[in-house]
Amino acid sequence: MESGNSAAVAIVGVVYLAVIIFFIVCYWKIWSKAGFSGAWSLLMLVPLVNLIAFAYLAFAEWPVHKRINPTDTFN
Repeated sequence: MESGNSAAVAIVGVVYLAVIIFFIVCYWKIWSKAGFSGAWSLLMLVPLVNLIAFAYLAFAEWPVHKRINPTDTFN
């Protein structure tokens, strides 16, 4: 019975790790497309800091906007 339990824990662990990696890759792409370093996506792993980083991403002026249209005053 114990080997079946450890196999289930291993499967859940692998799935959990795959989900974490998936979200890191997604957030890396989002931060990169906004013009920031993709490494900022690693902040999404830290509780409470992830909320601050998400709010910053939502409300900060993105560097990509500065490069595309530097004279635009309507952001």
